Amino acid sequence: MDGVRRRTVLGAIGGTVAAGGAVGRLRRGEPPPGPPDGVREDRPRPYEPRVQALLGRMTVEEKLGQLQQLAWSADTGPGSGQNAAAVRAARRGRLGSVLNLYGARKTNALQRIAVEESRLGIPLVFGLDVIHGLWTTFPIPLAQAASFDPAVAGRDAEVSAKEARSNGVHWAFSPMMDVTREPRWGRIAEGNGEDPFLTAALAAAKVRGYQGDDLADDDRVAACAKHLAAYGGAEGGRDYNTVDVSEARLRNLYLGPFAAAVEAEVATVMAAFNTVSGIPAHANRHLLTEILKEQWRFDGVVVSDYIAVRELTVHGFAADGADAARLAFNAGVDMEMASTCFVQYGKRLLRNGRITMARLDDAVARILRLKFRLGLFRHPYADEAATITEPTKAARSAARETAARSMVLLRNEQSALPLSTSSRSLAVVGPFADSADLKGSWAGPWADTPRPVTVADAIRAAVPKAKVTSVRGVDAGGRDTDDIPKAVSAARAAEATVVVVGEGAELSGEARVRGDIGLPGRQERLIEALADSDAPFVVVLLNGRPLTIGGWLESAPAVLEAWHPGLEGGHAIADVLFGKVNPGGKLPVSFPRSAGQIPVYYNHENTGRPYDPHNPYTSRYLDVPDGPQFAFGHGLSYTTFDIGEPSLPVRRITAEALRRGDTVEVAVTVRNTGRRSGDEVVQLYLRDPVASIVQPVRRLCGFRRITLGAGRSTTVRFRLGAAELGFWTHDRDGEFVVEKGEIRLYAGNSSLARGTRTLTIT
Repeated sequence: MDGVRRRTVLGAIGGTVAAGGAVGRLRRGEPPPGPPDGVREDRPRPYEPRVQALLGRMTVEEKLGQLQQLAWSADTGPGSGQNAAAVRAARRGRLGSVLNLYGARKTNALQRIAVEESRLGIPLVFGLDVIHGLWTTFPIPLAQAASFDPAVAGRDAEVSAKEARSNGVHWAFSPMMDVTREPRWGRIAEGNGEDPFLTAALAAAKVRGYQGDDLADDDRVAACAKHLAAYGGAEGGRDYNTVDVSEARLRNLYLGPFAAAVEAEVATVMAAFNTVSGIPAHANRHLLTEILKEQWRFDGVVVSDYIAVRELTVHGFAADGADAARLAFNAGVDMEMASTCFVQYGKRLLRNGRITMARLDDAVARILRLKFRLGLFRHPYADEAATITEPTKAARSAARETAARSMVLLRNEQSALPLSTSSRSLAVVGPFADSADLKGSWAGPWADTPRPVTVADAIRAAVPKAKVTSVRGVDAGGRDTDDIPKAVSAARAAEATVVVVGEGAELSGEARVRGDIGLPGRQERLIEALADSDAPFVVVLLNGRPLTIGGWLESAPAVLEAWHPGLEGGHAIADVLFGKVNPGGKLPVSFPRSAGQIPVYYNHENTGRPYDPHNPYTSRYLDVPDGPQFAFGHGLSYTTFDIGEPSLPVRRITAEALRRGDTVEVAVTVRNTGRRSGDEVVQLYLRDPVASIVQPVRRLCGFRRITLGAGRSTTVRFRLGAAELGFWTHDRDGEFVVEKGEIRLYAGNSSLARGTRTLTIT
């Protein structure tokens, strides 16, 4: 093969190496750089003497206990069920971690047992699913990805970490960085969509937001990169389902965000529920040890997902619990969540030589290092007087700004939006018009989190002099349509109507797979009735996934994608509707025309017979137009922008220069051609048209969100290096290549960008 080869972590990111400081890179949409050889340097280990000293004093039972994480149940007290088991294990020094226990008083009570009553006094780590907020619920991660602004993800993580740590939580099971092309999959809400480059940038930013510079700080928590790997590739979009993937696709599509998280020094990684080409991820040594721990030199903790070690028997991969423990532990899982195979069978496996003491010491050392990094040996208890029990004013402000920054204007015919603040009468209709169901899945500790302001109430606050009428029209399930006539009557009596439709939180997230991803039930009938009434209206979508918008789209003058926008989502929607905020978000995932198109995504391969409307013997559907309803990167504004063709001061570069670390600058000029200030996301794509492995028709290699005043212009600059221009081969050991030939570059404001230039690699 004619080209440059190198083994590298950063190559898996799919384009991340460039000059500039880490903070600036994240703001520009670029994950942080790595060391020159592309492999993460070993972290200094100042606690290693103490770790080794502790290991030398621990019994086998105590070592195995450190591998155990038990789940705390809020429904029972400390003396019953698994809670009682956790108390007993903590007292005996045979417990490493607890999940789902929060509140400084509660965590301190269990921590005192572990620290003050066990033989060695090793503290516990408390973990919780802090996905997009604790008390202050930010927009779902998919919405944050729509901001095309890594600082948004970082801000969520910073607020979440502060609230969580004050409540005795040390470990957030986030960020989820599963790239997916499956909108039917409920967990698409927890990730960043279909693109590995965008996901990598957001993942790195969120890791840094959670962890800061020092995990021991009282406002930081350990992050967890999940789920390794390819969970988003589940067949049929069914949660936990099979994934069959080549080595090249695994590295080029799914692994890049995890590599970016490792570069950002993520403290922990969680294995995935699914199989990967016939081997369950929890028993996949190639993933957990060969790639993660050896090639990437990850020195943190690998934790299982919930009872997933025990489920190796259900997969048909392990014969029994002991076999499951052997397979998972030897593959690289360091801590077992909820199930107890390691603790139950560890001594027998050691005695029989099925696992080794060296591997046990390695796993325990990783867990102890995490506890030292968190400062738990010095300060095991949370300050109960400093516990945060509700969102602060600043946190609410951050959530509101983030929610507005994450919204995407899908359609805006004849400038239907923004609405006038001088309106005297408005109607707000639809199942979510006066609903507090705005937070989405995994929204903090659920019952204890504060109630969001509804869209109707937020509109009343935004235009206090207007008469605002709220009518449900149909229920969220779309079954009860009795109120549609009332909604139409309210719309006819108002100057403008806001229709708030979508799917509730119960329809997205884990185990929430939908075969039909249109508006539930008969919600479309409400929109059709309003369109037939000739009353002016706009549509707001609340959802945790891309929806098939169907036949009502053409009848809706404007459509605002608000996602599940979080605690301050109602106010943020009003901010955008009335023009206080000019929307600048872009779609991080393609919106299909129908479920039958799935998967439909922008970075597909061309095939030998690409779509041709004039040739029936090409890759096409008979009954659906080609391509998605809305493309990856799409998003409108209340102003207009002109994005020029990419400029290449140097149009030729040698493969050898790229190997040495040289880069190519790409400049793109942007001008605000409208009459108001606004945000635009400049997007840079590339295509390698001739390669030893067929490449996508386009892939994102740079993005930058900018704000421009009316009539103003600026030049956005990107740098492309070996990592951006190369790709992984099928080689199992990780062969990254940069090949000679032409690279076509495209600049614009979506994946349909037209401006182009050609770079030649010699």
